[in-house]
Amino acid sequence: MIGHRPVRRWWSECETFPRDRLAQQQLTALRRQLTYVYQASTLHRRRMLDVGWHPADLTDLDSLRDLPIIDKADYLDGLREEPPWGTARAADPEAVQRVHFSSGSTGDPVPVLWTGPDLERWADLYARMAYGQGIRDRDVYLCLFSYPWFVGGLGATAGYQRIGATVVPGGSADTHRQIDTIFRYGVTAVGGTPSFLLHLAEVAEQAGRPLRDCPVRRVMVGGEPGGAVPATRALIEQAWGARCFDGYGCLEFQPVAWECEEQAGGHLAEDFVHAEVLHPRTREPVPDGTTGVLVLTHLDKQATPLVRFWTGDLVVRDSTGCGCGRSHARLTGGVLGRADDMLVVRGVNVFPSAVEQVLREHPAGRGQHQIVLDADVTDRHSGYLTGIKVEIELPDGTRTAAAELTAALRQTLRVHAQVVAVAPGSLPRHTHKARRVVRRGGGTERT
Repeated sequence: MIGHRPVRRWWSECETFPRDRLAQQQLTALRRQLTYVYQASTLHRRRMLDVGWHPADLTDLDSLRDLPIIDKADYLDGLREEPPWGTARAADPEAVQRVHFSSGSTGDPVPVLWTGPDLERWADLYARMAYGQGIRDRDVYLCLFSYPWFVGGLGATAGYQRIGATVVPGGSADTHRQIDTIFRYGVTAVGGTPSFLLHLAEVAEQAGRPLRDCPVRRVMVGGEPGGAVPATRALIEQAWGARCFDGYGCLEFQPVAWECEEQAGGHLAEDFVHAEVLHPRTREPVPDGTTGVLVLTHLDKQATPLVRFWTGDLVVRDSTGCGCGRSHARLTGGVLGRADDMLVVRGVNVFPSAVEQVLREHPAGRGQHQIVLDADVTDRHSGYLTGIKVEIELPDGTRTAAAELTAALRQTLRVHAQVVAVAPGSLPRHTHKARRVVRRGGGTERT
C-alpha cells in the first residue's frame, strides 16, 4: 500500500519469521526464481547447462553452491555479447521501466534494469529500512544522495514517500542551500554518504549554523563504510545532534541491509536476497563471526536477476536474534571494505575502515584523510607493502599530533605507519563516495 500506514511495530510481518520459516520461504522463492532465470536469461541458462545443472536439482539451500559464482566481469562480458542490456536480462525490454548505471569511473557505465514490480519491491524495502529506524509519516526527509545516474537517491525517495514522510530531493550539491533548507523547513531526517554529511557539518559550523542545533533527529548513511566505523558514527552524531544509522546496498542489489534502532549491524533483507559469506580466496563458506566476501542471489528480481553474485564486499554475518526482535541475520560492523581494497602489509590484513577508526578516535584525527600507497611504503623489488602512509589535514603547529597518530596506527594495527600532515583544505572533498586509498607512481603494491 502506497502512502500512509497506521503506526505499527513492523513494516513487514516477515521481519520476525523464525529462522526455519525464513529458510523455507527462501527455498520456495529460489526454486521459483531459478526456474524463471533458466527460461528467460541467456547468462544463467548457459551457466547452469555448463555444469549440467537444472533448477529441479535444488533440493536445499546448500545445493545452490553447485552453481558457479558470477562476478562483475561476467556481467560485463554479457553486455558485450548482447548489447545494450546484456545476457543477464530476463524481462522483455517492453517491461523495463527504469535503468540505473554504475559510476563508470573504471570504464563504460554499466546498466542495471528494473521492471514495475522490481520498483515496487525496491521502494517497499527502503520503506522498511526507514521505518525500522524510526521514520514516520510526520517526518520531513532531505535526501542528500546523488540523483544524476546514481541508484541510491531515487530508491530512498520512493521508500520515504511510501511511509508518508515529506521528501525533499536535495541531491549532493548546493551545500549552503542544503543547510538553509534543513533549518528553514524543519527537516527531521537526512540521508547521504558519511563524507558528504561530515562536509556539510563542517561548512555549517564555519557559517555559524551548527547542525547540532537543527531539528534533524535521524541520519541514514550509505555508499561508504564510514557509517559502521564507530568513531566516524560518533563524529556524525556529535556534529548533527542526531542518531546515525548505517545502510548497505549496491547497484545490482538495492537495498541489501540496514540498521534498526539497536544500531547493532545491518539486517539483511533475507526475503529479498539469499546471502552467502565466502572465503576471499578459497570461495568456501565461512562460519558466522568470520570475515568473508558477501555473495548474493536475488529471490524475486525480474529485470536483471543475478545468481551467486560476488559483491567483493567483506562482511561478518551474525544470524543470532537482535534486541529489536527481528530475525533476519545482521552484518556486524557493516561492510568492512572491498576485498580488492584490503591491504596486506607484511602478512597483516589492513582495512581502510580500520585506519579510519584509529584516526577518528584521536581528537586531532578528524580532518580529511587518505591512505597513500607509493614508493615510501612499497618494497621496490617485490612490490609488496612494507607499511601504510596516511595524509591527513592538520592545522599548523601540530607535528606532535602527527606523531601521536602514527604511534596509534602502529600500536593498533601492528604495522609500520607514517602520518603526514597536510594543510587544511588541501585534500579533495567528496559529495558522493569518498576515495580513501590512492596509489601513486613508484609503488606497484602487490597482495
